[in-house]
This record gives sequence, structure tokens and C-alpha cells, in this order.
Amino acid sequence: MIKFEKFKLSNGLTVIHHLDKSTPLVCLNILYDVGSRDEDESRTGFAHLFEHLMFGGSVNIPSYDEPLQRVGGENNAFTSNDITNYYLTLPSANIETAFWLESDRMLSLAFSQKSLDVQRNVVIEEFKQRYLNQPYGDVWLHFRPLAYKVHPYKWDTIGKEIKHIEEAKMDDVKSFFSKHYFPGNAIMVVTGNVMLNSVQHLCEKYFAPIPQGEKLKRNLPKEPPQEAKRTLKVETNVPANAIYKGWHMCKRTDEQFYAYDLMSDILSRGNSARLYNELVKNQQLFSEINAFCLGDYDEGLFMTMGKLSDGVTMEQGEAAIDKEFEKLKTELITETELTKVKNKVESTLEFSEMSILNKAMNLAFNELLGDAANVNKESEKYQRVTSAQIQAEAVKCFTENNASVLYYHKKN
Repeated sequence: MIKFEKFKLSNGLTVIHHLDKSTPLVCLNILYDVGSRDEDESRTGFAHLFEHLMFGGSVNIPSYDEPLQRVGGENNAFTSNDITNYYLTLPSANIETAFWLESDRMLSLAFSQKSLDVQRNVVIEEFKQRYLNQPYGDVWLHFRPLAYKVHPYKWDTIGKEIKHIEEAKMDDVKSFFSKHYFPGNAIMVVTGNVMLNSVQHLCEKYFAPIPQGEKLKRNLPKEPPQEAKRTLKVETNVPANAIYKGWHMCKRTDEQFYAYDLMSDILSRGNSARLYNELVKNQQLFSEINAFCLGDYDEGLFMTMGKLSDGVTMEQGEAAIDKEFEKLKTELITETELTKVKNKVESTLEFSEMSILNKAMNLAFNELLGDAANVNKESEKYQRVTSAQIQAEAVKCFTENNASVLYYHKKN
């Protein structure tokens, strides 16, 4: 159970506080309600570019990292299709430094041409190294536009193509900042060894003077139901053939999500899971295979991906995958197997509450999805899932008409 207090500043900034006296540290997490799904299709990769630009210095603080490191702090950030999340941890005695740094870059990021050029080059290099020049690195660049035809999940967070980042202009960057980076579009969570009255005082001092901004109303196109199987063949320099197969599923906020998440654990969590046990260990068709749901805020994907053993054809591999998914549709999961995966989820949730950073992120995610209090209801939602519910969702989801398949061939 994570106990917390929540309040809102007059400028719209939502603030959540969780006291943890067992640590000498404090974590400050700021989640901005903007991800790659909020980009213009002709200017993709901006949410991720901004993640980098936010460390390029603000008007009053030329270097973000330097003052934080001087007081024993560390920081990082990440971008997804749905959010951009910034976090830092530091000794609780130096908490004011965190408020000073985060408020200044929310209010007045330094839009210098030098910073834009530097960070643009960093992102372009990341695009090349992680997505284009790494084995299987471009999988999502192929798979997303195969599975999505309308919704902006059809491009990855890095962007559709390098030229969108290469051609990013200062006006584009400033416009993106003013649209998405302001108090009313953010959730701040402070966890650790700091009292509520201190957090309230620092919020008023550093964040309350920032103008509220106007929250945009999202009007994203809804992906229509898929009516036929989609396939794509890619051939490139990789060590082994691989299959990537995905089906459209529900949103992260839907009650059915928990059934899908448990299905992914039944299939691939640990060496006793079905896919590993049957397809890697027993039949030796794959050298590795796993399944997972992306957990997107809008309707997402349930994925399975595996690397084929030498001599195994794509047809053999996919038929073996389909057979395991067919079992979910035709055979009820035993109470023993279901209890085992539920216990694993329970231990993961319990373990995540040991870290002030995990608690901060979980509170922020749940608040954005509707209510931070839901962080304490996750376990209960998993426990409520029945074998019959899992079977019903499997029957509904795992059809060939709902499937997209990427056949990733190695060059001979």
C-alpha cells in the first residue's frame, strides 16, 4: 500500500507526495502528457528529440547536470508513444536544487541553435546506431506501419525517418514546447524523506509562478478493426531468421488488460512458461521466444517474437506459435498455472514498492490514466481474473484476421 497526498496548484500542476522515512533520498518525477502519438505525421520524432533538448540547459541554468551532480544527484528520462517522463534522485537535504532545476526548464528552456544542433545530431546518431545499424534494430520501424494504418502508433518514438529530425527548425521546436510543456499538462510526484509541508512550500515558491498554459484536446484517429491478416517480409544481415506476430488488443485502462497481461506471463515468463518449455526446450524450433503486451494508453498490441533455430522454416515456426495460442482458446488454464503467474505478478508489484523511483513513476502513470489511487488496486485486479475470462479474450483476440506478421529473414 502506497500512502500519498495529492494537491493541485492554481496553474494546473498536479502534485503527489509520498513520504518514505526509510531512505535518505528524495525522488522528483515529472510526467508530461505528451508522446509520439501527439506528433504531426510529417514531423515525427519530436517528443523524443525534446527529451534530449530538456537537458540542454534553461535560460537561468546553462547546464542541467552540473548543479545536480554537485549535490549528489542523478537523473534520466524516457519517451514512449504516450508520455515523456523525467526523473531525478538526490539526498533529501538538497531537495530544493531539484525544484529549482525542474521549474526553470519548464518555464524557460534555452532555445539556442547550438543546443538544437547538438541534440539533433545525438538523436540522428541514436537512430543510426540503435535502429538502422543494429541487428533487428529496425523491427518496430517495419512492424508499426504494418499493424497500424490510421492511429499515430504507426510510427516509433524515434520517428518515421531520419529526415524529420534533420529538418527540425527552431520554430517547430518552440511550437512543440509551448503546446505540451506547461504545468497543466504535467504531473509531478515527490517521493522519499521529505515532509508534505516542505513540498507544498517548494511548489509554491518554484512552480506556482509558471503560467498555466492551455491543455490541448486530443482528437486522435481511431484504428479501425483489422479485417485480414497482414504480412511483410524483410531480408537483411542478421544472425538468425525471426518471426514477429502481433494482434490488436484493448487499452491499458480497460479491465480486460489484466487478462492479457497474465496471458503473456503464462506464455513466456520464466523457463517453465509455455513458449519456452514447448518451442525452445522440447521441440527446439526457436533459440529464444517471448510474448508481451505493449500496454499502450490507446488500443495496443499483444506481441510474440522469436528467433528460429537453424533449419527451421518460417512456416514451421509460425505454425508452432499458432498451436500454443490455439490452446489458450480451446483449453481452460488450470487454477495451479493461473495461481503461479498471479503470485509472480504479486511479488513484482511488492518489489516495485521498495524503490522511491518506482513508486514515483507508478503514482504518476496511474494519475495520468485516471487516478493515482489505482496504484493500490493493481494486485486486486490481477487476482480477479479467471481462467474463463482469459479464454474468452483469447478467442476474441487471437484470430488470423486480427494478426500482423513480420518475417525477418537473414541474408544467405
